[in-house]
Amino acid sequence: MARYKVTPRLNKILEERGWKQKDLAAKAGTTEATISRFDRQNRYDIETLVIISRALGLSIEDLFIIEENNEE
Repeated sequence: MARYKVTPRLNKILEERGWKQKDLAAKAGTTEATISRFDRQNRYDIETLVIISRALGLSIEDLFIIEENNEE
């Protein structure tokens, strides 16, 4: 069974665009606290994933670095 290492990359995406967390929060219609917690979580509410990905024009998968780990 494959296991995956999933690393959020939201802060890197924001940095590349020259955005602040408050900019994304305003565009996504959510709070800055929700955006701030994103890179520190390991479980995500699907609604949060959808609003952030849509505000950025990215797929949900694009918000993460996903590495396959084949160790048994």
